[in-house]
Amino acid sequence: MFIDHARIKVNGGNGGNGCCAFKREAYIANGGPNGGDGGNGGDVFLVATKKMATLLDVSYHAHWVGNRGMHGKGSDCHGKCGEEMIIEVPCGTVVREFHTGEILADLVEVGQRYLAARGGKGGRGNARFATHQNRAPKFAEKGEPGDEKEYLLELKVIAELGLVGLPNAGKSTLLAAVTAARPKIADYPFTTLSPNLGIVGLSGHRLFTMADIPGIIEGAAEGKGLGHDFLRHIERTQVLLFLIDLGDEDPVATRNILESELERYSPEFRNRPRLYAFNKADIPENRERFTELAAKLQPAWLISAATHEGLDLLLEALWTEVEKARQRTLDDAEAAKDAPEPDREYTYEAPFQVTRIPEGFEVEGRRPIQAVQMTDFDNEEGIEHLQLRLKKMGVFKALKRMGAQPGQVVRIGGVDLDYQAD
Repeated sequence: MFIDHARIKVNGGNGGNGCCAFKREAYIANGGPNGGDGGNGGDVFLVATKKMATLLDVSYHAHWVGNRGMHGKGSDCHGKCGEEMIIEVPCGTVVREFHTGEILADLVEVGQRYLAARGGKGGRGNARFATHQNRAPKFAEKGEPGDEKEYLLELKVIAELGLVGLPNAGKSTLLAAVTAARPKIADYPFTTLSPNLGIVGLSGHRLFTMADIPGIIEGAAEGKGLGHDFLRHIERTQVLLFLIDLGDEDPVATRNILESELERYSPEFRNRPRLYAFNKADIPENRERFTELAAKLQPAWLISAATHEGLDLLLEALWTEVEKARQRTLDDAEAAKDAPEPDREYTYEAPFQVTRIPEGFEVEGRRPIQAVQMTDFDNEEGIEHLQLRLKKMGVFKALKRMGAQPGQVVRIGGVDLDYQAD
């Protein structure tokens, strides 16, 4: 089954809790705090691999949770950090933020990875909080929860040459004739429901990949037929081969329909190299039309995918265009490597923001939210330490400037606190 999109939810591993412990040893009085830190939670990565051809395995596993860090222990024993988790996806996977649709990563090369969810920070043990003023702290931090993210994964087939044509133009027959691929072939429209890949081998150890894309119909750019489900698979192809049935009533109009749908879907197709192959030359009445059509559409090739007529010449022409496309890619990569780095723009980002809500105020920002999440609210010393941290961050000053009154709600990270003036 060819699955080319999947929705997944990813949670980074939670950090381990810090330990609150004191040294207890014979003949040693007031041994002091020795609670160890919790380990950091494991990160979760999306990694491109050639071992997979579709997103089928990922679609069956919709929720991924990273490895949590171990809790700290007494005697200054720190918890083990959670191991990173790898989610393998096929090369050509586009990672989108599920709710906004923003493209976050395009995993094309083998081994390319994207940090899908960061693991939470491990909590500090009470040994970390010992000071001259408080030599026996009786609190420790909780582990920070890992990030929670939701993604839409889309697979775009990676091929150097894409076959474009109406249903029943003979694309699957051509792919089967020039590669070892065995797509389903039948005499009814939309036999091909998913892209098929094959490797074309020529003399001299020359190879290139060819993709058989399901047939395009008029209105495909708006989603008619199989719509975007197949048009996006053509995006990565470097060369296009328009396969046109010589038995069509108006082959030129057929070409115009195909060009129009590609143009409406993405203007990038406008500059892609393309060749035209007129198929089904084994039918005598079709062959007679080729001379007239070849004058209107160039470069044009007369072939029969069924009898293999004209395929050798066509493949040589395709190889020439693929080689040119490969060289352009290399030149672009070299130019990008030699291009001077753009000037960096440094912008100040506030550590937190305070906004008014009907209940009072809400504080947003990674540092204050992390401080609240790692606080044990069942421990009075832990709450006092949180107040000290928020004060050092300037949260109380910001609330005072905004006119906060004692008793008003201050919401941080989903936790409601009561504001008390200094």
